[in-house]
Amino acid sequence: MDPAVLREDMVDSLEHESKGCLGDEQVSLAMRSVEREAFVEEEAAYADRTFERHGTRVLAPSTAARLLDVLAPRPDERALVVGAGVGYTVAVIAEVVGATDTHAIDINRQLVYEARSNLSTAGYSEVLVDRRDGAEGLAAYAPYDCILLEAGVVEPPRALLEQLTSDGRLVAPLGAGTQTLSVVSRDGEIERHGTVAFQPMLVDGESPHEVERNRTHREDREFARKHAESRPGWEQDWIDWDDARR
Repeated sequence: MDPAVLREDMVDSLEHESKGCLGDEQVSLAMRSVEREAFVEEEAAYADRTFERHGTRVLAPSTAARLLDVLAPRPDERALVVGAGVGYTVAVIAEVVGATDTHAIDINRQLVYEARSNLSTAGYSEVLVDRRDGAEGLAAYAPYDCILLEAGVVEPPRALLEQLTSDGRLVAPLGAGTQTLSVVSRDGEIERHGTVAFQPMLVDGESPHEVERNRTHREDREFARKHAESRPGWEQDWIDWDDARR
């Protein structure tokens, strides 16, 4: 069947009340334009299911639609996608805001190369895709009006919030156990949009097969640092009074 027909049917089904995951008109038009077969094998490009690629999950169209619907990108904005994956959600955002105002990063070098190739094939070669630690964002091109984080985190990464414009928004799956699809403002206000289930975000030195162990170590270090910063001044340094009186 003609991919264009399949694409129309896919978006129609996402807008239908039975799924109810897509209501934003700009995103709907973009998803009708982006050729998903440039990112996923053609025979399965419009099936509403996930795929595995280089150790990461390629989002099902309904999940991508939920993220993009909540993000609600607009033509006059600059966007960053943290977790480029194969590049599909990046392309949909680029279709709305423009390729030169869309940036993406991924910690997996293979996925960076694949996303670049797929985006070029689909006609979005001007999108910047770089290999970076997602928790650090892409400060060189900040500020961003909207940032999409396609990985689970317990708390919004501080660096990403700092890279938002004053009225910008971060969309991310938040939670240690149950995750919620959340919109976070620069000052930390959170608006929740139902439950989701995403793989935890990786940082340098982690691998997809050892996420839980590495994630625990990373978060232990982060919580210890925050605790140290929160202590009163007299707790920061131990004073040896015997030595001080000498």
